[in-house]
Amino acid sequence: MYHLLPVKWISKINDGGISTQFFMAMMVTIPVLNFGMLMGWQSPMTPILQSPNGPAPEVITDETISWMASITFFPPIFCGVFVGDLADRWGRKITTLLTSLMLVMSWSITLFSLRPWALIASRAVAGLACAGCYVVTPLYLKEIASDNVRGALGSLFILSQNLGYLLVYMAGDMLSFASVMWICTAIPVVHLLAFMTMPETPVFLVKQGKVQEARKALAWLRNTSPDDKTLEEEVQLMEIEEEYSRSVRRATWKSIVQDRTTFKAFRIALNVMLSQETCGYLVVLMYAGSIFEQASESISLKLSPNKQTILVGAIQLLGSIVASCIVEQTGRKWLLASTALATGMSMLALGLWFYITSLSIWLPGWLPVAAMCLCIFADAAGYQPVPYVITSELFSFQHRGMVTSFVSSVDALSDFVQTKAYDPLLKLLGIHWVFIIFSSVCFFGAFYTIMWVPETKNRSVDEIYALLEDGRQKEKRKDLENDETSRL
Repeated sequence: MYHLLPVKWISKINDGGISTQFFMAMMVTIPVLNFGMLMGWQSPMTPILQSPNGPAPEVITDETISWMASITFFPPIFCGVFVGDLADRWGRKITTLLTSLMLVMSWSITLFSLRPWALIASRAVAGLACAGCYVVTPLYLKEIASDNVRGALGSLFILSQNLGYLLVYMAGDMLSFASVMWICTAIPVVHLLAFMTMPETPVFLVKQGKVQEARKALAWLRNTSPDDKTLEEEVQLMEIEEEYSRSVRRATWKSIVQDRTTFKAFRIALNVMLSQETCGYLVVLMYAGSIFEQASESISLKLSPNKQTILVGAIQLLGSIVASCIVEQTGRKWLLASTALATGMSMLALGLWFYITSLSIWLPGWLPVAAMCLCIFADAAGYQPVPYVITSELFSFQHRGMVTSFVSSVDALSDFVQTKAYDPLLKLLGIHWVFIIFSSVCFFGAFYTIMWVPETKNRSVDEIYALLEDGRQKEKRKDLENDETSRL
């Protein structure tokens, strides 16, 4: 992984425990990688499951495949908040272990039976793991990272997911059905055993009053001794924040709503995540095969379905690598805005291509392929990962778990609705209008980011809230000036 990092990081790879933090981050994101494999598994395995000579005891229908795709996002709608509370009560480590356990159970059900009920049940159990991945992993990454690599470690979340997609695409193309199943099952089993030796986050240990354990965990992550003065200052800041939260502000939804600045941060987190989830990226992935098929009619692009998915997975992974490498240089705000704009432009190009060709006007087949590749790349290079980074940086650890779990539940509801409403929406409006509508979502996301999302790079929560508070004060001063002008 280190050869993917910027040169100036390589020269500092042992400075401040960066190597240890990246190792810990990769351990934390293994369940996300396996969940990516679980989601991507359906693409190369659907033709096998629907084959009369396949391993399933009966041919799997399109209706079952549809439910397999959507049911995964149903449990997180309801249990996302529960998982966040679990992470705050039992710890990030135990919740991560439970996530791997859910993945083991999900794959085991499929190993046991390939009947429709088992395939759907397996995906439902995977939905519990989905909640764990999307709630706990961003928290874990935020709470183990130094400020100078916070964005890069946060971007590993989506990088791992996209790596999981690509790995299962390649495995499905090269290995037997049974081999793929056993590999996918073995990964969370090994992680479950190995992660028991990993430390809890220092932030959570301080919250539990285990200051000495927190100091030891932080010393290991920063590659220094527990007596280091810089380390002592960091632990003291955690203790002050925890003491303040207990004496002044309890971590409740009421405290979020009543504090105008915290509520503003909550609205920003919710809006950037909803923009990312409703941008139509899932529709692009669903329609990738059709785009390749239509393009092959006018250009010599003959790819098998598996080769198509491998190409899509490679572009996703490349975008995620780029995000991890540049997020600390570009900052969060402008990387998110630029990739949202690029995704919107590519969506608009796809919609216009489908609309114009539907009027029997010829356009070159490479246009939709180029637009699709740009969409996939831009989304993975910023539009996907950056909202998770921003959300984790907008809140103190008292509110971080609550907000992340709530946003995760809303995102899961959005994904469930999109996967189930895709076909009816396609028949009602046509694919061209679907893409044009999604492009408007992306453009709004870019505009919203530029206008209201603060830059969180290398800033503490207090510094970010000072920026948000300053914006409110400017609005008040402007209102007062307008009132005085109107009186005159």
